[in-house]
Amino acid sequence: MEKKYGVYICKGCSIGESVNIDKLSQIATKGMGIPLCKSHDVLCSPEGINLIKEDIQKEGVNAIAIAACSPRVKFEEFDFPGTITERANIREFVAWTQEPNTEETQSLAEDYLTMHITKLKKGDMPEPNILENLSSTILVVGGGVAGMNAALDAANAGYSVLLVEKEPQLGGFANKVYKKIPTGEYFTEPLIVDTGIENVIKSVESHPNIKVYKSSIIEKTEGQPGLFDVTISSNGSSETVRTGAVVLATGWKPYDASKLDYLGYGKKNVVTNIEFEDIAKKNNGRILRPSDGKEAKRVAFIQCAGQRDPNHLPYCSSMCCATSLKQAKYVRQDKDAVAMIFYKDIRTPGRLELYYKEAQNDPGVMLTKADVKGVSDAGNGNLYVEMENTLLGEKVKIEADMVVLAAGMVPTTRAPQEYLDGLTAAAAKGDDAKKKYIEETPKPDFILNLNYKQGPEIPSLEGAYGFADSNFICFPYETRRTGVYSAGGVKRPMDTTEAQSDAAGAVFKAIQCIDHVAKGIAVHPRTWDVTFPDPLMIRCTSCKRCTEECPFGAIDEDEKGTPFYKVNRCRRCGTCMGACPERIVSFKDYSVDIIGSMIKTIESPDEETFRILCFACENDAYPALDTAALHRKKIDPSVRFVSLRCLGGMNLVWVADALSKGIDGILLLGCKFGENYQCHFVKGSELANYRFGKVGETLNRLQLEAERVQMLQVSITDYEKLPDMINEFVEKVKELGPNPFKGM
Repeated sequence: MEKKYGVYICKGCSIGESVNIDKLSQIATKGMGIPLCKSHDVLCSPEGINLIKEDIQKEGVNAIAIAACSPRVKFEEFDFPGTITERANIREFVAWTQEPNTEETQSLAEDYLTMHITKLKKGDMPEPNILENLSSTILVVGGGVAGMNAALDAANAGYSVLLVEKEPQLGGFANKVYKKIPTGEYFTEPLIVDTGIENVIKSVESHPNIKVYKSSIIEKTEGQPGLFDVTISSNGSSETVRTGAVVLATGWKPYDASKLDYLGYGKKNVVTNIEFEDIAKKNNGRILRPSDGKEAKRVAFIQCAGQRDPNHLPYCSSMCCATSLKQAKYVRQDKDAVAMIFYKDIRTPGRLELYYKEAQNDPGVMLTKADVKGVSDAGNGNLYVEMENTLLGEKVKIEADMVVLAAGMVPTTRAPQEYLDGLTAAAAKGDDAKKKYIEETPKPDFILNLNYKQGPEIPSLEGAYGFADSNFICFPYETRRTGVYSAGGVKRPMDTTEAQSDAAGAVFKAIQCIDHVAKGIAVHPRTWDVTFPDPLMIRCTSCKRCTEECPFGAIDEDEKGTPFYKVNRCRRCGTCMGACPERIVSFKDYSVDIIGSMIKTIESPDEETFRILCFACENDAYPALDTAALHRKKIDPSVRFVSLRCLGGMNLVWVADALSKGIDGILLLGCKFGENYQCHFVKGSELANYRFGKVGETLNRLQLEAERVQMLQVSITDYEKLPDMINEFVEKVKELGPNPFKGM
């Protein structure tokens, strides 16, 4: 489009008292050639907004640069449909963090204005990419509590639902449960109540918006959000259906109790908590020993059986303590019976604490902290439980008729992920090792069978626990496959009540996905973003770095190995832009050229004046900087911040260009990465750190010190210490002296 520019400078919030507004205006008009530049005392006021709107209507202004507050605030006020709007942050980054009316403060404001006018000139009007024949049907995989509730929530919201369950009956593990803990007041209801699962199953199977596939599996899932083509195998035949989004609710399996022989599993009358439920259900609440059918009068419950144990499951399964307390009530239905619970800790959060206290008040329920060291035969089918570190501080040996092991929850995605991890490790050793692994390793049942270059299943969390990967801090339902949302035990250990509410959250995210795809905008986290990557494929060398590094599998390859985008999978992070050595990936308002051009406008007047370039992730680092400014934390005036969508989009050419221009130091501010990562785009900060390891080659080529470039991991909560971290880096660069390329 033909652009008509307008620059608007705010004087409010101490800006007018900190910098010379007239000089700023001259930078825009004379320095940058902008014919229309105005200032206002409070630009976000109704009068200030009307000033801009009048120029849009009367002067035809359609490319606007606003020098005022952070773009993270006042976004509704400064939203002008049909225009390209750029915002230079001279309130937080200048007025609130610098000494007023100094030469360096003025230079800082001028640099920010020229940088963003440059970005305005280089960028184009974003347009949404809307695909045709989109589906609004939601596929729910898994017919347990989470899956059925997800299906009902979606159907009641007016969406068509396909529910796929591999078993011949809906209900999942709830079918095996005798009773459940009441969800109402514990002291006005019985302490164990019916599960009510039959009513849920009936509601699902009779709902007009739900089509149920039982004894069915997913043969293949290909496509992208709005255009998923899913092949369902059911009763010997296959059917391909189109869906808009997927809710993965395949739940969990009990931990393999055969690995718990040290706790007696395999001996007579030693059972798991799941097997104990089955005993209670089959006998209408009576607890009969498996070995001889006698009533068990003394039942020992061993908590954390193979859990919170680095040799088995390193995590807590969350529901086991409450389950054992409930199962103790089964035992205590016989008033002569005794339930003994041996625990590392009792974990009953929220209202479940009342349930725990009720058990404490039952004289037939014994609870003690203990480290169980073994289970041995006591004769006549009875068992000895040996323990130490009890509340009495003594070694204790008790006799029980039965022992119940609180074995943990393992997500159904664990086996596929472990197989794929092993395959990756084998492939790294060569084709022969890969072939041997495939031939000798039993192949698990994959769930979604995704037709993605990066693998057939949802990537799991690091640590091989198998739980579906997501950013639990900000996006607990999103997996690393856009349009696929996890719910229930496949996401994390949880009880039935939690799984019900979790299902609702996953479905609402699936609905949001369908809505956003229909509008051609990003699903998350940049939910307003209508841009999309538009690579100049004529220059593509098919190096495959983009397909390998995209955290979301948004880039596939054709039969010739040439990358191509499935745009509805893309989350607009720009990781591919940072990965591409040919620099051919661009967005309308975000590209290697745009950021590079902004950098080139930074003035570095003489050898005595230092300039530090700081790339800041918009998700954690930039908000932390804004908050630091709100607290009036001072930052060295030599620093210029450039916001990136994600540090994963960091292209090393910017480092080379900046240092060649004479920038004295470069600082990268990215999110925390690793197992407990905080990156909104999962791998962006980690990839930036990987690429950062190659910066040394550039510095050596330029004969510059490695200390001139540094990367810091920053959390949004680090606003108190972040200015000091930045200032310390600046001081180190100043000790090194000016960049020898300055002025060349």
